[in-house]
Amino acid sequence: MLVNGKHYTSIWIDRKNPSLIKTINQQVLPYRFEIITLSSVNDVIDAIKTMKIRGAPLIGVASAFGVYLASLEAEKKFKKLSNYNLYIDKQIQKLTNTRPTAINLFRALNEAKDLIRKENDISLKKEVAKHYALSLLNSELKRSKKIGEFGLRIIKQYAKKKNNKCLNILTHCNAGWLACVDYGTATAPIYFAAKEGINLHVWIEETRPKNQGSLLTSWEFLNNKIPHTIITDNAGGYVMEKGMVDLVIVGADRVSRVGDVCNKIGTYKTALAAKDNKIPFYVALPTSSIDMNITDAYSQIPIEIRSPREVKYIYGLYKKKIIEVLISPVKSPAKNYAFDITPSRLISGWITEKGIFHHFKHI
Repeated sequence: MLVNGKHYTSIWIDRKNPSLIKTINQQVLPYRFEIITLSSVNDVIDAIKTMKIRGAPLIGVASAFGVYLASLEAEKKFKKLSNYNLYIDKQIQKLTNTRPTAINLFRALNEAKDLIRKENDISLKKEVAKHYALSLLNSELKRSKKIGEFGLRIIKQYAKKKNNKCLNILTHCNAGWLACVDYGTATAPIYFAAKEGINLHVWIEETRPKNQGSLLTSWEFLNNKIPHTIITDNAGGYVMEKGMVDLVIVGADRVSRVGDVCNKIGTYKTALAAKDNKIPFYVALPTSSIDMNITDAYSQIPIEIRSPREVKYIYGLYKKKIIEVLISPVKSPAKNYAFDITPSRLISGWITEKGIFHHFKHI
């Protein structure tokens, strides 16, 4: 998508030096647009842990690039195949431990590991790892584009009911191109609709405590000229109750085999408000986010608990500097659940690259 009128993807391989990976630092947006260089597997690990890189599809692609960088490091360090494989396995385990919830991370690492292990020539392993990372990048890009194309049908359907009056869509967190490679998941249909000239406006729930909605989704929409308004998470129910929302579209980090959706904390509450106000609630996701091994999302999907500091402090821009400010008593404890589960009974449909499904078992 566009940044200051120029097209970017959220991650790419350096054209001049293919041993370097470039990505957008999401930690400093929207205050600074900063491209960072990942030159080692440890750089990738740090970027995922600190959420410079975030979003389920992007985390998967980044982890694949992490394996590629690890393969370059191993080739320089080891001549013996067993030592090489041991090093790769250790780095993959470190990547696995970065974040526990999004399935894309684990799927990418397992697939990369299997492909590398099939190649016995050390000098060729890096090429296998590189090819896999690039193919995964392209696959996720294509998935997001197809999600946009299918999701456009839904937006057109509800826009028609509005008789060309403004269609109001509500979204939660950032399921945009920053979280994917391009287009996004929940935002992809919105971008496609805007290109077609459909009259729309998006309510963006801020998404405490990291505020990915107010910081990232709004920044994306500003750059791509999408009409929007930021609201507090607690205002989502109010605008629905007042008839100011026609459609809700959110993303997903992991989805069970029966369609229960694990997504950024607060999604469940938004789904409840939508259900009570008879507003369609759609989840946009690539099939790479579906975990067919999960039969019970509530007991089997690990919910990441992040640092309580993210709850107790808020960061923002002050006199051209990004600073942290304490917003609660120093001694008060805090708990930072990063995700929740939205049961399939609250979901109107799932928008995937394979089509729109109103019954998850048909996917």
